[in-house]
Amino acid sequence: MVFIIYDLEATCWMGRPPGMKQETIEIGAVAINGYGEYLDSFNRFIKPVVNPILSSFCKDLTSIDQISINRAKRFPEVINDFRDWIEDFEEDYYLCSWGSFDKKMLQRDCDLHNEEGEWLEFHMNVKKQYQELKGLRHPRGLAKTVEKEGFEFDGIHHRAISDAENLAKVFVKYLDEWVY
Repeated sequence: MVFIIYDLEATCWMGRPPGMKQETIEIGAVAINGYGEYLDSFNRFIKPVVNPILSSFCKDLTSIDQISINRAKRFPEVINDFRDWIEDFEEDYYLCSWGSFDKKMLQRDCDLHNEEGEWLEFHMNVKKQYQELKGLRHPRGLAKTVEKEGFEFDGIHHRAISDAENLAKVFVKYLDEWVY
């Protein structure tokens, strides 16, 4: 089994998104084997089509600049590269994210671009399981969880690859506790 610990960043605004449409602008992932060993990573920007210009709020939150987004490939090409990367492991996989937003966002983007989404079926909401495992009444954010678990948060919070790498630390610590 390979665990694909991933995170997304999406178009965002202060308040409600125009037309209520967010799109993925970055996907970052770390592959971990069943022994908790790091296998590889994946990180790409994605050029949105509905709202191609990032808001100032989004650029400030994610530290992603417009030039990187303008140079990026569109969702269908990037998601096919991501799926090919996953398939290179030639093993069963589970997608693992901090919360349900990332899976829902990928499904919405697949729908928007007429891409099949069956590959999203095997998904673990690590945030929900962590909350149950720890008996927390209220969920914690990723950065606070990483620190509470005794790790330093490396990289830039709200960047997909950094969030995925930091989530992987917590995931590996409780590797034998997750239900999938």
